[in-house]
Amino acid sequence: MSVQSLGYVGIRAKSLDDWGDYGTKLLGLQRVDKSASSLAFRMDDRKQRIIVDQDGGAGVGFFGWEVADAAALEALAGKLEAAGVKVARGARALADERRVKDLIVLADPLGNRVEIFHGAETAADPFRPGRSISGFRTGVLGMGHVVLSVENADAVMPFYRDLLGFRLSDYYHKPFSAYFMHVNPCHHSLAFIQSGKNAVHHMMMELFSFDDVGQGYDIAQSQEDRVAVTLGRHTSDYLTSFYSWTPSEFMVEYGWGGRLIEPETWQPYERSEGPSMWGHDRGWLPPLQREAAQRKTRELAASGYRAPVQVMEGNYGLMPGTCPWWDSVKAQAVG
Repeated sequence: MSVQSLGYVGIRAKSLDDWGDYGTKLLGLQRVDKSASSLAFRMDDRKQRIIVDQDGGAGVGFFGWEVADAAALEALAGKLEAAGVKVARGARALADERRVKDLIVLADPLGNRVEIFHGAETAADPFRPGRSISGFRTGVLGMGHVVLSVENADAVMPFYRDLLGFRLSDYYHKPFSAYFMHVNPCHHSLAFIQSGKNAVHHMMMELFSFDDVGQGYDIAQSQEDRVAVTLGRHTSDYLTSFYSWTPSEFMVEYGWGGRLIEPETWQPYERSEGPSMWGHDRGWLPPLQREAAQRKTRELAASGYRAPVQVMEGNYGLMPGTCPWWDSVKAQAVG
C-alpha cells in the first residue's frame, strides 16, 4: 500500500503561451490542449504527465503519486485516516480530469496538495515530442523526481516515510542539508533541501540520450536567464544534468544516466562528497554557499573522484584499443 512512483504534476502559471514554448521547444514534451485556461503535456504513453493551469500563480499546485491498484489506494487511505490525516475521496469529475481511475486528495505537513491515484490512462497514439529527442525514461520509475525546499526537514520527512512508504537513500549537510528518498529503483523520487523556506525547488526528467540533454542545454543557453544551474554530474544518482528556470518560478532538472539501486537491500548513509562531482554551478545559492559548493567540486577533482557512467543497452558503444591509465585504475580497484 506504499506509493510506487511520481505519476503527474500540476503546475500553476501566469501564461499558457510561456509554458507552451518552454515545454515543447526546450523540454521536448508533447502539448495536449485542454481548455482556454489549461493545457497538458505528454512525455510517454500516458495521456498526460504535466498539467498547467493558468490561474495567475506560480510553483506547483499538486503532486500525483501512484499506487498499484484500487486495493492499495483504499489501504493507504485507511492508514492515513487512522494517523489523523484528513483524506478526501476524489470526485469522478476530478478523476476524469486527471485521467485516472480513482484518487484521494490530502495535504502534507507543509500544505502541499498531494493526490494519490491508481489506473492512469494510456494513449493509443505514440508520443510525439515537441522537438527532436529520443524520449524520456519513465515506466516503473515514474516521471522523475521532485525536490522541495523546506524550513525543517524533520517536520515533513516522517509523513512521507512512515505514512506513504518512502525510504531514505542518503543525505548530506554541506554546503547545505539535503535528504533523498526512494520508493522504487530510482535513487530518489523525492528530496528535501533545508533552506529556511517552504517552496518547490525543482522537478527532474531524464532523457534516453545524453545528446538530448546537450542540445537542450544549447537551447537554454540561447535564452536570457534560462539556465539556473550549469551542466554537471551529481554524486547521488550520478545524473549528468543542467537546470533551467520554468515560467512558474521553479526549476526543471534535465538529465541523463541516472543510477538504479536495490530498494530492498539499500542502506542509507551520510555522503561527504557534497551534491556534485563537477559542474552544477548553482546561481540560486547565496555567495558563501555557492563558493563552498564550487570548492567541494575542486577538492573532488584534485582527489581523483570518479563514478561509473550509467548506461543502457543500445545507448553506448565499447571503444577498441587499450588505455594504460584505465588499466591501472582497474588493477587498483581489484587490488
